[in-house]
Amino acid sequence: MRKIFLLLIILNMLNGCGFTPLHLNKTNTNFSIEEVSYEGDKIINNFFKIYFRILENNEHEKKYKINVTTEYYKNVLSKDTTAEILDYQLSAKVLFKISLNEKLIKEITFVEKQNTDSISDKFEEQKYERVIKENFASTIYNNLISELSKLNDY
Repeated sequence: MRKIFLLLIILNMLNGCGFTPLHLNKTNTNFSIEEVSYEGDKIINNFFKIYFRILENNEHEKKYKINVTTEYYKNVLSKDTTAEILDYQLSAKVLFKISLNEKLIKEITFVEKQNTDSISDKFEEQKYERVIKENFASTIYNNLISELSKLNDY
């Protein structure tokens, strides 16, 4: 209970202080995405498709091609005496193969994990899991943009 209260206070302070994510407006990059191919978890890949639309077909000299391979795992952490699942570890592993002018220039792997309790209502659990996948995709996308910006500076 104490952790939830502390979390609410922190979120309220961040909301009121004018905090904005570092890469909220990604249209000011000096590169573009020419082509993206996807393999793996469809839900996470769909979120990536939405995020990558911002950077597609911009008029920049550096046009990257990206191959995205996603893996998603839902591992059981503990069960009660009746074999009812109590909590899970959700994890996403995403491999980006970045090419420039048909030449592979870098492979980057990101891993995100989160532990979560089991929810008795399976529909609500699926909705919550989808939100977690969206959060994973958003975090990984922001990290990728940072890496691409570093690559582009050289």
